[in-house]
Amino acid sequence: MADDFLLQELDERGVLHLIINRPDKRNAFDDELVEALLIELKEAAETPEVKVVQLEGSGDHFSAGADLGWMQRMIDNDYTANLTDARQLAELLDTLYHMPQPTVVLVQGAAFGGAVGLASCCDMVIASDEAFFCLSEVKIGLIPATILPYVTRAIGERQARRYCLSAEVIDAPQALNIGLAHKLVPTVQLKAAAANWTDQVLANRHSAVLQAKDLLLAISDHAIDDELLDETSERIAAIRVSEDGQAGLNAFLQKKKK
Repeated sequence: MADDFLLQELDERGVLHLIINRPDKRNAFDDELVEALLIELKEAAETPEVKVVQLEGSGDHFSAGADLGWMQRMIDNDYTANLTDARQLAELLDTLYHMPQPTVVLVQGAAFGGAVGLASCCDMVIASDEAFFCLSEVKIGLIPATILPYVTRAIGERQARRYCLSAEVIDAPQALNIGLAHKLVPTVQLKAAAANWTDQVLANRHSAVLQAKDLLLAISDHAIDDELLDETSERIAAIRVSEDGQAGLNAFLQKKKK
């Protein structure tokens, strides 16, 4: 793309790096960045060469949330324009949450507002031990509407009630404690920690990883009932008799026999 506010690189391992590149604005995002991210994610979802999607922010911060210029335009726009704008962000979050490939996000410095939503949509959140998060919307008279379904799934309703209503800053240890982050490392070790995680994922059989992710998405909101029992039983039976499943099982059993 002509602008360099979003960088993308597919490395030799099949890891797609999407890097928000507005360090002078603390990687705050606007409608253009939302659209660019949405386009890249939709394309990645349909690209077999992409095995993992890694979301990053350049500079000292992951993202300070909404750009001030974007917020000013929201004030100036009417309800219909605001609805269209919000719907695009909602689509971005939904696309990221439902990516078929595993997703990982690296968080350093600030992750405010919508950036907490982006992190909540990813499968793995690796944060700097000096990172800080905030659902800051109510401070300025707004609500974290489009991001809240994903934040609530990440940290649970009880914690979401607290942090959505108080808008207090969540430091890195507390983010780890409530499940907003999965791992804390010094800032200089973020990329190495992400590489270690992606190496672990890539060491598995890719078709099984994709099917496991699809299963997770399918059952996340489903009651544990006969329909779910049938669904999970059918899925494991199908993968056991599939070509890739048979190959994986046979390779594992042969290794065990040695």
